Amino acid sequence: MRQTILVTGATGTVGHEIVKQLSMQDVTVRAGVHSIIKGENMRRLPGVEIVEVDFNDPGSLHAAFTHVDKLVLITPLSENQLEMARNLVEEAKKQGVNYIVRLSALGAGAEPGIQLGRWHREMERYVEESGIPYTILRPAGFMQNLVNYSSTSIKREGKFYMPVGEGRVSYIDTRDIAAVVEEVLLSDKHHGKVYELTGPEALSHQEMAALLGEATGKQVDFVDVPEEAALQAMLKHHTPAPIAEAILELYAAYKAGKSAAVTDTVQEITGRSPRSFRQFASDYQECF
Repeated sequence: MRQTILVTGATGTVGHEIVKQLSMQDVTVRAGVHSIIKGENMRRLPGVEIVEVDFNDPGSLHAAFTHVDKLVLITPLSENQLEMARNLVEEAKKQGVNYIVRLSALGAGAEPGIQLGRWHREMERYVEESGIPYTILRPAGFMQNLVNYSSTSIKREGKFYMPVGEGRVSYIDTRDIAAVVEEVLLSDKHHGKVYELTGPEALSHQEMAALLGEATGKQVDFVDVPEEAALQAMLKHHTPAPIAEAILELYAAYKAGKSAAVTDTVQEITGRSPRSFRQFASDYQECF
């Protein structure tokens, strides 16, 4: 029987890519979206159902989880993300979901770690204690976040801004995360495993700027900004203060070189090398 896989956060940076790649497999993909309108562009993908999900509404969760075999558990970065994750795991238990793939974050297992890592570790525990077979994926920062948060300033000014100094980061392409999700969902070899996912190299943001410049044929510069300036910019864009402070802590970890580790996990699971930043820059050059 064709299995049904629910992907929560399906319109997000990683969720959308997971839905797209799973749609090419012989499964039914149920894309959980906060707004049906935002999910409209996924309707044309083969084997994809769109379902509206309110993480805080048990009624909408019950409908979304009906006849679901496997769950890709993605929650947004928000002040009530722990409650959201708990609600999703509880509904998965009630409805007899038989496998959960949890998208966590690199560093979630570190002690004492940073606040973002501690939040993710707490959500991992909900999954581990559910009694449902699971795999936890801990990806590094996403290359595509440069498109989401910096493409406008790169287009307008040829610059992007972060308070990370010369720290190197092993960013990963979301297409490689989705490829790993696909592999672990369609095999039973990964139950109970925790995988740390990175790109093939750790680069400084200056080096990334140079690669973006090569891809676009224009001068692109990275500007290291003071933490206070970055904080004020996030607050100005209505980022809740606890979230803004947690993101700043992540940037400080980048600056200190604590996110430079590189793993071979993408290669080991998919049989393919993860995409380099150079490849990402070439593929997304029109965004910059």
